[in-house]
Amino acid sequence: MKRKVKISDIARQSGVSLSTVSLALNNKPGVSQETRSRVLEAAAALEYPIKPAVTVGKSYRLTTIGMVVKIDPDIPPQANPFYSKVIVGIEDACRRKGINLLFATLPVDENNCPVEVPQLLYNNIVDGLLMVGTFVDETITSMSGVQVPPIVLVDGYSNTESYDTVISDNFRAAYQVVKYLIDKRHRHIGLVGSDENCFPSLKDRRNGYLRALKESEIGEVYIANFNINKSHGFQETISLLKEYPIITALFCVNDDVGSAAIKAVQDLGKRVPEDISIIGYDDTYIAANTHPALTTMHVDTVAMGRAAVHLLSLRLENPEAARMTLTIHPTLLERQSVRDA
Repeated sequence: MKRKVKISDIARQSGVSLSTVSLALNNKPGVSQETRSRVLEAAAALEYPIKPAVTVGKSYRLTTIGMVVKIDPDIPPQANPFYSKVIVGIEDACRRKGINLLFATLPVDENNCPVEVPQLLYNNIVDGLLMVGTFVDETITSMSGVQVPPIVLVDGYSNTESYDTVISDNFRAAYQVVKYLIDKRHRHIGLVGSDENCFPSLKDRRNGYLRALKESEIGEVYIANFNINKSHGFQETISLLKEYPIITALFCVNDDVGSAAIKAVQDLGKRVPEDISIIGYDDTYIAANTHPALTTMHVDTVAMGRAAVHLLSLRLENPEAARMTLTIHPTLLERQSVRDA
């Protein structure tokens, strides 16, 4: 049986990006005539079905965006303390620019990889997609018979290097967290959350933790490994502290884990921060409502959403531009959960 042609095949043969192929095949502006001809010739050579030409000369503007947000088994995106604010930013930017917004959820596995194809990919109404919180692999780019629109990943990643992205500077922020604890004279610092095969943002936080310790010539590394989609870290924190009672501070990979760590420390009969300092990441509503309130890295998630809309607009206007990554730089927000060692 003959293999179906994919748009990634056309992109490879014509030497352009997936976004450029999509615009050319959909007869949309933003592609030079030379490039459009090259794409169409490659599609014809590969026997890819091409849509009939539409009327040319119509002015083009971004009118409709599809927003696809990962959905966890036990919590809807609107209730997720991180992604709910990203959604607010996207909605705000669309409202200000007069852009229609279509919303869909996408089931993912424990590593945030899609377990099905987003139905919005089959919707020719959208000019582009914002995919929030997912790891996009060949599941999307290998779709046959579908002309994939331009995609911007928001707090998302891909091993294809085909997409523009908006991310948090996870490595640098985690590095700053650990240096902050070291400056407060902590030398036995544990990391709670992540594992060897975790989502790239968590892996960056893990690597930032390791780099800060190494640069400060601290050889002791204490890590509670677990998948944060399966556990909040309560029991893992207890196990880590029982195994290494010398620990005086914990860096938790997000505020949810940080909240669980505070409860675990207190369950062991210790005090935060008098006995053990704890710091989180993201600055969700959870951080302000722990007891004591959680020191954390503030990520401007609303800005991430707004920036994603802007980046998608730029991509549509400049389909042949180099792939872009917009990085949001977190800032430290001190509350009551950290003290000097």
